[in-house]
Amino acid sequence: MKNIHSEHFDVNGCISCGHSLCAKKVSLFSNLNETELQSVIDLIERKHYKKGETIMHAGDPFDRLFIVNKGTLKASSFGEDGKEQILYLLSDGDFIGELALLRTEFATYDLVCIKESFLCTIPKSKFDHYLKQNPEILFSIMTSAHEKIASLEKLVSAIASNDADIRLKFLLKQLIGQSKSSDKSSVVISLNITREDMANFVGVTRETISRKLSQLAQENILELMDSKHIRIKNLSYFE
Repeated sequence: MKNIHSEHFDVNGCISCGHSLCAKKVSLFSNLNETELQSVIDLIERKHYKKGETIMHAGDPFDRLFIVNKGTLKASSFGEDGKEQILYLLSDGDFIGELALLRTEFATYDLVCIKESFLCTIPKSKFDHYLKQNPEILFSIMTSAHEKIASLEKLVSAIASNDADIRLKFLLKQLIGQSKSSDKSSVVISLNITREDMANFVGVTRETISRKLSQLAQENILELMDSKHIRIKNLSYFE
């Protein structure tokens, strides 16, 4: 793993961030009481990465849970032809690496900052003792891992369909879910990724992404507000 910078990051703990993004809002720990939660918070190491930094390369030891306090990450693999396939997009409150808390393995993808990111990480070496005292959290870890696998299977299915519309629909549905909006009529997606990143996630060219987005706008399914914001006007399209 790369050297970590810690400037401009709150080192007083997750409590001081108002619980808005860190351990308290992570579904993995949602069933913990305040005392149990504080025990988890005490394990956290805070990391700061700049835009474009690689947090972890494929083949590196994967030995910790990563929680995105603020920022955007992408997890990507590369084919023999060098083509990038984005597997996961992570934004504020998302996490990755829950199985790394149980067993150190080697990463099968690169984890890269799309924008400056502040992460809260829990190393397996620190989590081992907590797990012995709180074995019931295993259920939450396995449930979360199952959900990640199910999501990845849907991505593989979408890519295998060889239909750009299905692929883009899958991506937009993922971004809608990350928006955490309670509005039932429309959702504004704040894009922390470029058109090229969108293309790499979907597995098509950047030109195809732009063309398909324009087509959906013409069909009144969405509105291209600006380069960083899309308003989803027809949520039923993504059900």
